[in-house]
Amino acid sequence: MSGPTETVVKNTDGPPVDKDDRVRLKKQLGLLEGCAIILGIIFGSGIFISPSGVMSEVGSVGLSLSMWVLCGLLSMIGALCYAELGTSIPRSGGDYTYLFEGYGPLPAFLYLWDAMLVFVPTTNAIMGLTFANYVIKPFFPDCENPDSAVRLLAAAVICLITFVNCWNVKATTKVQNVFMFTKIAALVLIIVFGGVYLYSNGFHRFENPWQGSITDPGRLAVSVYSGIYSYSGWNYLNFMTEELRNPYVNLPRAIYISMPLVTIIYVLANVAYLSVLSPKDMASTNAIAVTFGHLAMGSFEWVMPLMVALSAFGGLCVHIMTSSRMCFVGARYGHFPTFLSYININRFTPTPSLVFLNILSLLMLFTSDVNMLITYSSIVESFFTMLSVSSVLWSRWKNPDINRPIKVALWIPILYVLVSLFLILLPCYVKPKEVGMGVAITLSGIPVYYLCVVWQTKPVWFQNSLKNVTFFIQKLFVSAKEDKAEEDIWE
Repeated sequence: MSGPTETVVKNTDGPPVDKDDRVRLKKQLGLLEGCAIILGIIFGSGIFISPSGVMSEVGSVGLSLSMWVLCGLLSMIGALCYAELGTSIPRSGGDYTYLFEGYGPLPAFLYLWDAMLVFVPTTNAIMGLTFANYVIKPFFPDCENPDSAVRLLAAAVICLITFVNCWNVKATTKVQNVFMFTKIAALVLIIVFGGVYLYSNGFHRFENPWQGSITDPGRLAVSVYSGIYSYSGWNYLNFMTEELRNPYVNLPRAIYISMPLVTIIYVLANVAYLSVLSPKDMASTNAIAVTFGHLAMGSFEWVMPLMVALSAFGGLCVHIMTSSRMCFVGARYGHFPTFLSYININRFTPTPSLVFLNILSLLMLFTSDVNMLITYSSIVESFFTMLSVSSVLWSRWKNPDINRPIKVALWIPILYVLVSLFLILLPCYVKPKEVGMGVAITLSGIPVYYLCVVWQTKPVWFQNSLKNVTFFIQKLFVSAKEDKAEEDIWE
């Protein structure tokens, strides 16, 4: 690798690559790709899973639609706060970077600890299993899908997408652009068929929209988590700020375009679902899109399993790409093994981080009970998101003079923090087991932090072992640690 003062890096597969070329390789995501990342990760499998969870907790048509609007508004408010964070701290890593800058290394490490053990691999596994279930279902229309076949196909698609991300980031973004429009088309198809069904059969399902509403605050808070799961991903573009062209302009524009579009589409999709299914049927089905297609689409019902599979595939593709950057940045700060901060010297991708997350995602496929993981991890993730947004207020007081290309009104982060705190505390008596498990996983990272990060005088044999692992990773993935020249590209 070249030294800090050189402008050329040796490329073992071709001619030398100068720094300008490497910058072009690095800054290859524009506004379209930014919108595609946000829409791609949000329009995953959530909208085909969460409506049933929301309805089971709220009980009525009117309250269900209200919750979807509330979740959209809450996500939009959070996204505005992240626009300020992303442009005032224009570095990859998302929440990890903001927590590190705002509150120090321990909260940042605990976020990374939860993300790497639960958030990221669980989401990858869920999307992979969703893809596999809908692909296999046409071959087993009258019985349950074989569990082993579903797991094997899910593992195969996770490995395939990881390989594509390791091979070429540009190829991943091209794939994502295609799937973004495919997923929007699928949701538009649901809205159109739902509208036709509603026009043909009348509006009787919406005549008493509040009938059967559940008023328990704890259950309503849990329903918000089901809805928020479908909106999750609105902050993932912040993980790739360093790879976005003109981030001061394109980051907020991508948010302003994507979030209102997501909210409108989600509300209309739920209206379409409710025009065909009763609240009771909607709450009881495990495959709402398939049930909808069977009742509303006639001979075209086969389209829905295909569309859901494509949505899960596209969501998984962009989720693997963005989450690996968080792991990469954490290793750069010394909070994860240093070999995860290495890049492939030919492709300039964080290959070790991608492979590491791939292994954890495959391990998650050994359990089929991911619903409990989703519940308690969502609560913990919401806590860290609230903490990240609160760092806007902390930064305004601690560093009032730093450059803020985007500066939101103070009431926006204050409102988000208060609402999030309310939603975090209420489920404690409704889902105490899930909340307790989430807290336990988070607290278990504290001794790990002090043993592995703070303790610098580790035994020589341990340090030598880690060096041997690092050398092996370098040889295996043809990778090297960033020097000054490369840091200029990634920052």
